[in-house]
Amino acid sequence: MKCPKCQYIGFDSGDRCRNCGYDFSLAEAGHAVPDPDLPIHAANEPVGPLADFSLNATPNLPLFPAGRGEQDAPLVAAGAAPRAPLAVRRAAPAPPRPRSRRDLPEEPRLALDTADLGPPPVVAPGTPAETDEPDVSDVEPVLAGTSNIATVGSRLTGGAVDLLLLGTVDLIVLYFTLRICDLSFADALTLPMVPFVAFLVIVNGGYLAAFIAASGQTIGKMAARTRVVSADPGARLHDRVTFEQALLRAAASVVSTLPLGLGFLPVLLGTDRRALHDRLADTRVVKA
Repeated sequence: MKCPKCQYIGFDSGDRCRNCGYDFSLAEAGHAVPDPDLPIHAANEPVGPLADFSLNATPNLPLFPAGRGEQDAPLVAAGAAPRAPLAVRRAAPAPPRPRSRRDLPEEPRLALDTADLGPPPVVAPGTPAETDEPDVSDVEPVLAGTSNIATVGSRLTGGAVDLLLLGTVDLIVLYFTLRICDLSFADALTLPMVPFVAFLVIVNGGYLAAFIAASGQTIGKMAARTRVVSADPGARLHDRVTFEQALLRAAASVVSTLPLGLGFLPVLLGTDRRALHDRLADTRVVKA
């Protein structure tokens, strides 16, 4: 219902307007409240105002006035024929001119005629002939004879240093073994001797074999300035022994030590000062 006073449209029926409170019964007889409901149009009625949106006829819009004619032509006209690209217009380079024979460098040729080689050079008497063999004077001397053999004092010094080092390592291994087993040094004999001694032999032998195979010197021999080399008379100072020789020498050192050190007597008595383990491994100790 539409209020005749404030034109408020309400969707409920009542005697007064919900907006301004106007009493609908006071409305004059000639001014009835119109029905706010819009009529439903049927299909046979004219289109009405929607006819303005018809697309059948082109409207006369102000942006596209009719009758412009030549005014719509482009301001810049294309040429009759496009120009060729710059790469096509560039002139092709002229081929190089062949050079004459006098400009070419002279090709090397083999002197097949022995007459072109000239006479052989004259060598003065007493002048050594030039050969491809290396000068033996610059090569290390061959370890032949007894001049390079290590002295007894140097061998004893190197052996003492190695013995002190290995003894310290063995004591450390024994100490930690007793600590792990919760034993004291007085109870050391209660340990299983066979595996414990075998472990110490492996540690000591590995030390001797690894150092001798790597450089021919243990820490004691480095301090005493001695080196283990092959017993071959043609061996040189820095020729390393094989790993098999180093391993055999380390194992034979136990054989030389066990019978009260009798294996070391040839060092004192023999001219080549080779101990029993040196003879078994075919090695000798020389000055470094």
